[in-house]
Amino acid sequence: MSRIGKMPIAIPAGVTVDVAENNKVTVKGPKGTLERVMSGEMTIKVEDGQITVERPNDLKRNKSLHGLTRTLLNNMVIGVTNGYEKKLEVNGVGYRAAKQGKKLTLNLGYSHPVEMEDPEGVETVVEGTNIIFVRGIDKEKIGQYAAEIRDKRRPEPYKGKGIKYADEHIRRKVGKTGK
Repeated sequence: MSRIGKMPIAIPAGVTVDVAENNKVTVKGPKGTLERVMSGEMTIKVEDGQITVERPNDLKRNKSLHGLTRTLLNNMVIGVTNGYEKKLEVNGVGYRAAKQGKKLTLNLGYSHPVEMEDPEGVETVVEGTNIIFVRGIDKEKIGQYAAEIRDKRRPEPYKGKGIKYADEHIRRKVGKTGK
């Protein structure tokens, strides 16, 4: 049995959830509105301040979709109430980040600065010259954009230079030893 799928999602005050045909779910809250089309096999019910997800049978695919659908709905509810945030750190001599309008400019030791445009619904904030916050209401978009920023210069294992998540641990290697 899906333990996650069976749990009801409490709808906080100020949040409205609408389920249209074809399982199109719209969640409105104080931070914004999110829409997503869920799997048509799942039954989504909104009753007395709770969202419940039910599956038609115990096929392996439906068991997987049960937990997934519930988690996606929960992420939408949390997103419109609190929002999501990822913190990135830029480490390395001469490596820095700057923000100008909707453009994020990264100096990462290349011959040119790397410029990235914030996607819709995602906001980046630069604190100092080496900490980047990626904020928004859609967990998927935030994770994707943070991963794209990190991919511009991944942390290397010898000196730890590059862009890393704040909670990420880099496995360090021992460099060459000279005689």
